[in-house]
Amino acid sequence: MSDDFKPGQTVPIGSPAYNRVLAFLYTEAHLLDEIRLKEWAATLAQDLVYTAPLRETRPVAQHAASYVRSTHHFEDDWRSIMGRVMRLTGTKSAWAEDPPSRTRRLVTNVWVEQGDKPDELRVRSNLLVTRSRFNFDELDLISAERRDVLREVGETFMLARREILLDQAVLGTPNLAIFL
Repeated sequence: MSDDFKPGQTVPIGSPAYNRVLAFLYTEAHLLDEIRLKEWAATLAQDLVYTAPLRETRPVAQHAASYVRSTHHFEDDWRSIMGRVMRLTGTKSAWAEDPPSRTRRLVTNVWVEQGDKPDELRVRSNLLVTRSRFNFDELDLISAERRDVLREVGETFMLARREILLDQAVLGTPNLAIFL
């Protein structure tokens, strides 16, 4: 990719690089919805940073400061994500997700730019997750913007960074035991 784009340059919609990013994001959503967590975990770079900062409601003049990056719903790295995956797939102690939530991840409005490194892309996408639990008739909705760094590895990508900017200041879900 380094031959085609300069850092910060937009990757054209419909280009082969853009379509590869879409394929990665759609496959990731499918793996998570199907609770194929070990397969999903294999797409994570070992230097992964995976965060969801808190959001505050602020006046228009302070809108840029509405995300509090010193406090997070979660702030994970590769090791902690692997621990969560192991707990969810290999133990009986993951009571928050046993039985597992039924989820559907809708990924839209994907914007791709060349990253600062030749083998990395910066990707922004919108995410809507529907989540149902047990036999309840309620449905949780979680919406967010995701800011990712995808690292090219061979013919595919590894997720190296994800910042999840949740749209809600107060979440309408009992926990965030699912991956976004």
